[in-house]
Amino acid sequence: MLLLCILASLMGLVFIYSATQYYEILRSCAAKQAIFLCLGVIAYVWVTFIDIEFLMEKWWWVFLLLGLGVILTIVPWGEGGDSGNKSWVYLPVIGNYFGFQPGEIAKLSYIVVLAWLINKERPKGLGRFSSIVKYGILTCVFAGMLAVLSGDWGMVLVYLFIFLAMAWVAGVSKWWFIGIGTPLIGGVVFLWHFILPRTKYWTDYRIMRFRVVVEHLKGNEIAPLDEGWQQSRSLLAIGSGRLTGMGFMNGKQTHSPGRESLPARHTDNIFAVCGEEFGMIGCCIVLLVLLAIILRCIWVSRRAKSHMSAYIAMGIAAMLMAQTVINVAMCLYVGPVIGVTLPFFSYGGSSTLTLFIAMGLVSGIKMRPLPSWLKDRSQL
Repeated sequence: MLLLCILASLMGLVFIYSATQYYEILRSCAAKQAIFLCLGVIAYVWVTFIDIEFLMEKWWWVFLLLGLGVILTIVPWGEGGDSGNKSWVYLPVIGNYFGFQPGEIAKLSYIVVLAWLINKERPKGLGRFSSIVKYGILTCVFAGMLAVLSGDWGMVLVYLFIFLAMAWVAGVSKWWFIGIGTPLIGGVVFLWHFILPRTKYWTDYRIMRFRVVVEHLKGNEIAPLDEGWQQSRSLLAIGSGRLTGMGFMNGKQTHSPGRESLPARHTDNIFAVCGEEFGMIGCCIVLLVLLAIILRCIWVSRRAKSHMSAYIAMGIAAMLMAQTVINVAMCLYVGPVIGVTLPFFSYGGSSTLTLFIAMGLVSGIKMRPLPSWLKDRSQL
């Protein structure tokens, strides 16, 4: 697990270095990412030896309050720049250099608290109406606060996917998914075709991000210089790389400044940088490494010594899967631009630390030889 994570991060460092050389201010990003990689490895090793189940038995409410408290930092200090939301926090005491994304950090709190809640409800019956309400309230609080305070709908989708995966693996009846999902999907389709086109929101930039994808898949192009610009440039960069790519530091869009270049190349579109400079072969290697990490998390989940540990490992696997699918879909112009980065590969200190801490939790689950109910907690 650790070797796979380090391999992915080192590959990401190569892409970040190439993607930031076109602009002098960004040239230090690779060095910063290397520092966070080292901190992440230290955090991974440290977290591996933490018994998360023991902590959650007595201090679950601390994890809940920490997660919600981190999200609430958006209120006084949230910023977003050109992203259209306030998903970043820059603490005024230590300056912008240590900016972080509250949604990234709060994911870990959400996963462990949801795993604790599902495990607590398991003896009573996971499919009870009261249990479903509890899961829903917890998810709505985390996702709702992010949506309202930051407007970061990409991160909200990741939270929802984590919830669906953990509930499914825990054994919640499929009829709950069908009964709740069918009217929701039907409602979205009805709104899309009959309500939104008749309102002013049809041209809102958030709706337009979805409209450009739908029209692109139909063979039409709308707003090619606005909401569809980032995906158009990303798709062009990936396509121009062909099988083997243009070579390291030779990507035309990766190293071109100005409007005709690849936007967000060291963050959201890092996959496009790989496609342009290392071709389809490089993209396949990236996806295989991420798939190996995800499968490792699932393997640990299936062999965990307790239900709660299994839920945590599966929640982390779902987090990685959701971010990978959303980011790659965005770069291939089959998904909207919603600001979700590619795990381990995209630039971001808070993202890197969160991922390594999450992997440390999975590693700790692998190390734990006994289920929590067999351990004598009275002497601790």
